[in-house]
Amino acid sequence: AGHEAVLSCPNTSNASLLLVTWKRNCSSCCLLSYRRDHNETSRLNCSERITWKYSPASDPALRIYPVNLGDEGNYTCETASSAGNFHFFFSLTVIVPPMVTLTHDKSRVAVCQASAGKPPADISWIPASNHSSEEEFHHPNGTVTRVSYFGWAHSSFPSVTCLVTYPTKNQTLVMDLRC
Repeated sequence: AGHEAVLSCPNTSNASLLLVTWKRNCSSCCLLSYRRDHNETSRLNCSERITWKYSPASDPALRIYPVNLGDEGNYTCETASSAGNFHFFFSLTVIVPPMVTLTHDKSRVAVCQASAGKPPADISWIPASNHSSEEEFHHPNGTVTRVSYFGWAHSSFPSVTCLVTYPTKNQTLVMDLRC
């Protein structure tokens, strides 16, 4: 989310492209097309974030920027040339990195939270503990918040490390337990 997604429609032959159409496979979704013989492009239900990456005459790649969760779904590129008609299918999955925090409460419990990630982040602790538990909260927009609790009331460790593992990056937060 927030970055650029480019879906490339393969050139199937050296034959000149007559028509290219991008569509999202849902009712009332964006339809973007280019007709070479009239040098004409058309848009239907497309936001300004969805456009051609380059000139559709030279490269009919679709550009979505910035990507948001609502862009997730299946896309089709349909081309027509003297070599025939071709359909290419793409599935766009949007990844949202979580916001990560590490805090503690008065009862000597460390709280590591990975908020609003998609897919959900994994949380682990160093040192590993039998005194940790986890909760998960699913949000209407498809993101997930995971909260892990690490009790150290009877621990002699000087610090605890929360490891948050996520497809795009890993994060490590350390808390001093002596305070």
